[in-house]
Amino acid sequence: MAEDLKRINKFLSEAGYCSRREADKLIEAGRVTINGSVPEMGTKITPNDMVHVDGKEIKNNKNDFVYIAFNKPVGIVCTTDTSVEKDNIIDFINYPKRIFPIGRLDKPSEGLILLTDDGDIVNKILRASNNHEKEYIVKVDKPISQTFIERMGGGIPLADLNKVTKKCQVKKLSTYEFKIILTQGLNRQIRRMCEYLNYEVETLKRVRIMNITLDMPVGKYRELSKNEFKELNGLISNSTKEFKPNHKNNRS
Repeated sequence: MAEDLKRINKFLSEAGYCSRREADKLIEAGRVTINGSVPEMGTKITPNDMVHVDGKEIKNNKNDFVYIAFNKPVGIVCTTDTSVEKDNIIDFINYPKRIFPIGRLDKPSEGLILLTDDGDIVNKILRASNNHEKEYIVKVDKPISQTFIERMGGGIPLADLNKVTKKCQVKKLSTYEFKIILTQGLNRQIRRMCEYLNYEVETLKRVRIMNITLDMPVGKYRELSKNEFKELNGLISNSTKEFKPNHKNNRS
């Protein structure tokens, strides 16, 4: 029946293999097959179809999804391509299930990043990323002036991206440190903003994503609590998933 049909990228997402965006890349690269044939983008499948990625059969037999908060160390890359980058986030965490990061955090940066095997929530968060707060603590190479704080908060033109950053909250914490809360996620945004004002970032740590705060040591992770997940779902507003938390201790 028609209601049983499902787009191949959604199937791979719900199976916990990857996000829909990553699934589209796999399909475009010809690494996905349906019943032995390479599909076109947007192809729909039935529950009886056999799906393979790189020759390995993918089944959607998941019960509970995993939602993890991780304190990423400097030097770890937020990629799932473990064959290309040896210092990747997946090998570092070594979680017993296949998971993938929600968004990115630069290699020279540290702090909070969320990971999951729920491809649908990845898309919901990334699609709405410009509306959600992310908070950072930043140390720069010279004393912070009031002019710097005002200009950072008022919007900085990034010529190479042909964009002006959105107004944001910026607060001086000490001579060399400030807090900044962004509601957009341009590539290397804070570093580019500082460079425009002739400051160089020495350390950058993300300490909050929406309602999830950084509360574990560098290199450690924990699963989201039931209350955290409920609040997160409220912030992304259109989620209908139910969360069944794993009550075991899952710190690495």
